[in-house]
Amino acid sequence: MLGFLVNPIAGMGGRVGLKGTDGVEKSALALGAKPVAPTRAVEFLRRLKELQLAATLDLLTCPGIMGGDEVKSAGLKAEMLPMSLRPETTAEDTKKAVKLMVESRVDLIVFVGGDGTARDIFDAMRGAIVVPVLGVPSGVKMYSGIFSASPADAADVVQAFVENSAQKTDFEIMDADEEAIRTDHFSVRLHGFLKGPFVPMRLLGSKQITPETLDEHENQVAVARFVVEEMNPKATYILGPGTTVKCVADLLGVEKTLLGVDIYRDWRVIKDVNEERILREVKDWDNTWIVLSPIGRQGMLLGRGNQQISPEIIGRIGKERMIVAATRSKIQGIEGGVLRVDTGDLRVDESLRGYIKVAIDYREWRLMQVQ
Repeated sequence: MLGFLVNPIAGMGGRVGLKGTDGVEKSALALGAKPVAPTRAVEFLRRLKELQLAATLDLLTCPGIMGGDEVKSAGLKAEMLPMSLRPETTAEDTKKAVKLMVESRVDLIVFVGGDGTARDIFDAMRGAIVVPVLGVPSGVKMYSGIFSASPADAADVVQAFVENSAQKTDFEIMDADEEAIRTDHFSVRLHGFLKGPFVPMRLLGSKQITPETLDEHENQVAVARFVVEEMNPKATYILGPGTTVKCVADLLGVEKTLLGVDIYRDWRVIKDVNEERILREVKDWDNTWIVLSPIGRQGMLLGRGNQQISPEIIGRIGKERMIVAATRSKIQGIEGGVLRVDTGDLRVDESLRGYIKVAIDYREWRLMQVQ
């Protein structure tokens, strides 16, 4: 039996620039945020259907917006947990659902959410029977290792689990302090471990923190110098988060947010912009570029922590005007040696596949595959 639950608010803070949704759901809605998790959930379930797993699996899910609605939208059937929901769900609803699933002796729990949801599941399973867990990515950050690369990949992992070809392993459950991140201070800690199925290249592993060494900093500066020398002073640049891109801003003589997205043009920076602000500020899309650095170890280029750079924005700019920068150690540490994208729009993801140049040192590029 497969336990399935959805955190309906997961990921809503991404495109509106809130760097998470924990405790700021109303603020996200006020900024025009739209639910992300339901679409991701249906995408996962439809992939299960394509793999003909839905006909052989017994689904146990939550009523309404925590799973039941998505199961119905995907044209599937499921048994409902005996729980009632208020219009606004909470972490306690997730914990209650997990406990009921464990009591029902499900073989695997699949959840749609982010790091906060993974942490709630970890808390709910303390002292309980060990049930494997798999995350369908729908949050803003997803630093934990329990998540698949995409909803479709999650369905493929379920198939491997059913066929007993997936290895079970312990995954780090990590969560960032979103209040600290909103003030541009990076704070993340390990909460513990959850056991789950592992299939190479289908799960990303936990984020690798950039080492604070002299060699790493010198490499970042060399990469940043290369990027700055190649920049057109008359162009507009959307600067993604991370220390490598911040190093680019430092060399330009402007201040940028370490963990946010900024716009640079005319020797000035517009700090911490969301999707709506980017769409409003950019006037010449044919002369606009995106500067990015992948997440350490995971290799995620778009779709994690930079959702402000939305599919619409990516579509207007295109792959040919993306500048990717990363140090040698970051590139060497990326699992599988490939970059990944998960923007939430399959057509945009497909347009980004293939090879892309990555600046890894001063005047040195490396071609890397995007998948």
